[in-house]
Amino acid sequence: MGADHARLLRDEVRGAYLAATCDPVRDCTHSDPLELIHAVDAVVIASPDATHAGLALACIAAGKPVLCEKPLGATSAEAWEVVQAETTLGRRLVQVGYMRRFDPAYLAMKACDIGPPALLHNIHRNAQAPDWFTGAMPITNSLVHEIDISRWMLDDEITEARVVGQDPMLVTMRTAKGVLISTEVFMNAAYGYHVHAELVGRRGTVAMAQPTRIVTNREGHHGHGYPMNWVPRFAEAYRAQMTAFVAGVASGVLPGATAWDGYAATAIAEQIIPGLASGLAQTISLPAKPSLYEA
Repeated sequence: MGADHARLLRDEVRGAYLAATCDPVRDCTHSDPLELIHAVDAVVIASPDATHAGLALACIAAGKPVLCEKPLGATSAEAWEVVQAETTLGRRLVQVGYMRRFDPAYLAMKACDIGPPALLHNIHRNAQAPDWFTGAMPITNSLVHEIDISRWMLDDEITEARVVGQDPMLVTMRTAKGVLISTEVFMNAAYGYHVHAELVGRRGTVAMAQPTRIVTNREGHHGHGYPMNWVPRFAEAYRAQMTAFVAGVASGVLPGATAWDGYAATAIAEQIIPGLASGLAQTISLPAKPSLYEA
């Protein structure tokens, strides 16, 4: 992911200059991330999840705007530390990399006038889960995207969730305004990476277009032209996200998901996890949103 972000900054985003990179196992300009933070004007964090919160906190302490890949923290407690640090500073410096907010398909859905929302249907399928993708990771690493995009699409908070099954799993959620959300998470769908959504309103419905290109896989079966991972599917979203981040650094107003949004997605995911084993509905709650993040 870091290599893709570096390529975007170097080759495709106007107004950006890739001044330095840091990777402990590759030949980069820096081996110490804290050293890099103090050497540049803005930072993109695309390191292992466990390092995100600590590096984001270092960026805040140094006064450097940062685009941090999701999750903001490995736990909600870590993410909350970032929220508190930003709140104490009194200035937003963190943008969390929930890139779907910049995807043309989601933007088009959000812009449609179909009346008050009633239902949101989400599909999140992966061709194959990696070996290290175990335990609750379908919730903490995959479903978090649907948690964030549902909150953004509906401008509403999730108050209840229930999990049925494991792979595929179906997660049903309800918002404070009573909107129902259904999300299928299927980590081993085999045919490709497939993200889809339909929003049902009181006066109409809008859904993403399905791929129309027909391909043949190695077994000779025909199917839609789905990519095998998320990078080509969201290439335009990543480009738009990085372009908006660079513009936000210049203007002093960062777009996209805030540190609060990053905290909320992880906190909600953690509260859903007990339902993975029990199958029981889980009540979801969040602390009061700090005024820094109010529109």
